[in-house]
Amino acid sequence: MRASILLGLACCSAFPVHAADPGMAASATTVSIPLDAATLAALPRETVDADSHGHALTCEGVSLVALLRHVGSMPEAELRGAHLARIVEAAGRDGYRVVFSLGELDPGIGGRRVLVVDRCNGKPLDDSLGPLRLLVPDDLRPTRWLHQLQAITVEEAR
Repeated sequence: MRASILLGLACCSAFPVHAADPGMAASATTVSIPLDAATLAALPRETVDADSHGHALTCEGVSLVALLRHVGSMPEAELRGAHLARIVEAAGRDGYRVVFSLGELDPGIGGRRVLVVDRCNGKPLDDSLGPLRLLVPDDLRPTRWLHQLQAITVEEAR
């Protein structure tokens, strides 16, 4: 048994894993994305018109792609290699979670528009929905419209 473990270790070290993107280390690290006021204020604001369960909304916030790029979790260049195996998870205060792949969000691949919003219909979000909310206006049902957004992380898909 000991010999098979040593043989396994020797094989692994003979074939090191390299990231497909130059300068990008392959890792299983989870990165927390800051959702503080200063980070969000540094990004361009967008407006989106949407419908939630028959209620028309005009909401304001920042693009999730802009946020990910701002903090270095998604490159400006087109995605390839290791980046295509990364997922973004958003979690609400109540434990509800949703996921997206970086490829799904990338404007050159999936183009899914996702916004982190803090205002709807000209008012800050109340405590039942906010202070932050995730909106996915092109989803056919608003099941990934996360209320009370508390955390966003980026990690390697398993």
